[in-house]
Amino acid sequence: MKKHVNLYTAALFMAVSLLTACHKDLNLQPLNANTSEKQYSNFTGYKQVLAKVYGSYSLVSSSGVGVSDVNIAGISDAGTTDFIRAWWNLQELTTDEALCAWNDPLLLSFHNINWTSSNVFINAAYARSLYQITVCNEFIRESTDEKLTARGFKENEAAEIRHFRAEARFLRAFQYWVLMDLFGNPPFVTEADPIGKYIPKQITRANLFTYIESELKAIDPDLVAPRQNEYARADRGAAWALLARLYLNAKVYTGTDRNTEAITWASKVIEAGYTLKPGYKTLFMSDNDKNNPEVILPIAFDATNSQNYGGTTFLTCSAHGTNPADNQAHGIPGGGWLGNRSTKNLPTVFGDYSGNADKRALFGPGNLEVNDVIVFNDGLSVYKFNNITSGGAIPPSPNGVLCSIDFPLFRLGEMYLIYAEAVLRGGSGGTNARALEYFNLLRTRAYGNTSGNVGAITVNDILNERMRELYWEGSRRTDLIRYGQFTGNTYLWPWKGGVKNGAGVDAHFALFPIPAAETIANPNLKQNTGY
Repeated sequence: MKKHVNLYTAALFMAVSLLTACHKDLNLQPLNANTSEKQYSNFTGYKQVLAKVYGSYSLVSSSGVGVSDVNIAGISDAGTTDFIRAWWNLQELTTDEALCAWNDPLLLSFHNINWTSSNVFINAAYARSLYQITVCNEFIRESTDEKLTARGFKENEAAEIRHFRAEARFLRAFQYWVLMDLFGNPPFVTEADPIGKYIPKQITRANLFTYIESELKAIDPDLVAPRQNEYARADRGAAWALLARLYLNAKVYTGTDRNTEAITWASKVIEAGYTLKPGYKTLFMSDNDKNNPEVILPIAFDATNSQNYGGTTFLTCSAHGTNPADNQAHGIPGGGWLGNRSTKNLPTVFGDYSGNADKRALFGPGNLEVNDVIVFNDGLSVYKFNNITSGGAIPPSPNGVLCSIDFPLFRLGEMYLIYAEAVLRGGSGGTNARALEYFNLLRTRAYGNTSGNVGAITVNDILNERMRELYWEGSRRTDLIRYGQFTGNTYLWPWKGGVKNGAGVDAHFALFPIPAAETIANPNLKQNTGY
């Protein structure tokens, strides 16, 4: 989209061309006469399917299998089932960074931390990740060296398809990381498993950690070098960034610290040539695909070519109200849904949250205190994502609602903070001086000068800085769990546990339940403790 429009146009083509008809005569061919044999018979066909693999991360109707996302997730609004929106609900609405005023009991249960295994928004996140893994498996299965040889591909084309295959393996590993982080012990299927009537086995969290780790290392030779791939496609830098994130959270996943490895892989990313993008707020504008040396891998969105009411359209419109002038100024003249906003813990972590000092404090109108969760003006609006260009222009949008902001899935700022935290937690291979340097680089950008720089940092300083730097980017629940502050009563925030001033919650909420319908359908799945 934008400069990567061809990839996603191909994804839309695939969504249509692979549809098949249901008929009593099982010997009928698809109406468009396209089959897997034809699709994979040439290089263009492989790239079209790769586009579908990527498109499944940003489109809500890219399945191409005759089953809508609505049926998969059990939700009537398909716009709520795209990956970013489903993942963000679980990672942010459950924390001190976000609240939603929509009077939906299933969303309110996220603030209250009292969800159940029948929550359809949990099911949406679970189903979306599994669907994307399924799409990846299909591509990986069809792109082995044996199949490329049998289909007569020349070596130059086969070499390029090997890059495609490695990217699909990365995207599958990423989604297994999501499932491991959210659900702990999901079902596990790869390209080696049978197609059709096959009941997946469950994998333990520790074993899934080992699998993800081994996959990311195994694909390294076949991924394109950092910063050398087409925009919005994975390269080695993305795999290294996921490894750094994986190792930082290793104790949660396996019971064993891996901070030394977190330093190693974060350092590889940092040394690969990425640099901070000048002007923090420009990271989240509609032209953030241009001149952006910081983003390692985005999920791309485009208001014209991939219309979707999830993604960054959701993050932007749900954070704005109904003031016409305000919405015009932020690139959504037809938007403003009066939904998501912050608890007071987010703006107050900045101190002067009016933005006069730390320019990352991007807040709009509202009351600091949330006296009632379903009162729209309680809680500050969060204006981090804005559908305007860095030059102030509004990009094309068919209805003034849909946005063209790319979501930064991995970026350099996070790698700096991973390095710093892993050093302070005792990892080897880094230095306190370098950790402080990286910490202050973020603050120098935030303040526009060195006035916000500090002379020393603690582990808790890193948690607060992650909140200032990465809020609403989908990391907060994972961070609070790593710090032992998500459950229990060590750390409280407004409406945690359903109480205005916050209350402790049971430890089992550190994992989401496997959806009840899944445990009924698959006897191999054991429900997580407490559900």
